[in-house]
Amino acid sequence: MDNTHNLNDRRIADAWAQLQAHADSGTPLQADAYRLAFSDPEFLVRRETRGIRLQLEMLKPDIEQQAQGIDNTVVVYGSARFLPLDEAEALLAAAEATGDADAVAAARLKVKNAHYYEQARIFAGLVATDSLARPREERLYICTGGGPGIMEAANRGAHEAGALTVGLNIALPHEQSGNRFITPSLSFKFHYFALRKMHFMMRAKALVAFPGGFGTLDELFELLTLVQTKKSRQVPIVLFGRSFWSRLIHFDVLVEEGTIAAADLKLFHLTDDPQDAWDYIQAFYRL
Repeated sequence: MDNTHNLNDRRIADAWAQLQAHADSGTPLQADAYRLAFSDPEFLVRRETRGIRLQLEMLKPDIEQQAQGIDNTVVVYGSARFLPLDEAEALLAAAEATGDADAVAAARLKVKNAHYYEQARIFAGLVATDSLARPREERLYICTGGGPGIMEAANRGAHEAGALTVGLNIALPHEQSGNRFITPSLSFKFHYFALRKMHFMMRAKALVAFPGGFGTLDELFELLTLVQTKKSRQVPIVLFGRSFWSRLIHFDVLVEEGTIAAADLKLFHLTDDPQDAWDYIQAFYRL
């Protein structure tokens, strides 16, 4: 193995063995000026070393994706709260058994929105199946935020088609982990939202936004802003779920009030059909 990637290097092994011994024994780790800097947690989490942490979050996913041939992605955003239909129906049955009206109403909403999970799964399967038939350098890989809901559905669709699939997860106050359909060697965890969003854009050849909450809106509008201001190259942007997006955002009002140009409405495409979403992306690149 190349020396730059030799994890058996004695100096590295000894430094990390010391930290592991403390963890195993439950001994609190005290600050130690003599500890090697790269294996000193107290040092690495200081305010002054934030730039180093940012650089590491930039480098690690980039290097690993390059090594595995992930050059071009289709990024899928959407709610983490949507369930597959069978799980939503089981939740509804359990709620109805309790007689709790609020629980029943919430479960019925889960059933109502479950079709988005299946459509995201179908869309990702279409992308993966088509791409697997192409030379490796021309393939598009599904990339998501790595969590549950729409993210899981898209990773699942690509996984079931036999393709590699990427997850860019984020550390949050509540415990979570990457969904089970992400390729394990392509499942990354971030601390900084900014670096995570940068990684979405670095390889994105298209974006498909399913209905979602604040996170989905944040990611979508950052991309629209980057494309509108030409800070990023233009890529096909698909808003999946006409009724949801049309009720949530009256885009024509922005034109009427002069806050965007009429031409900006052409930066995205509305659809309710997974095949239409994929056709739109293919037409953009003349695939």
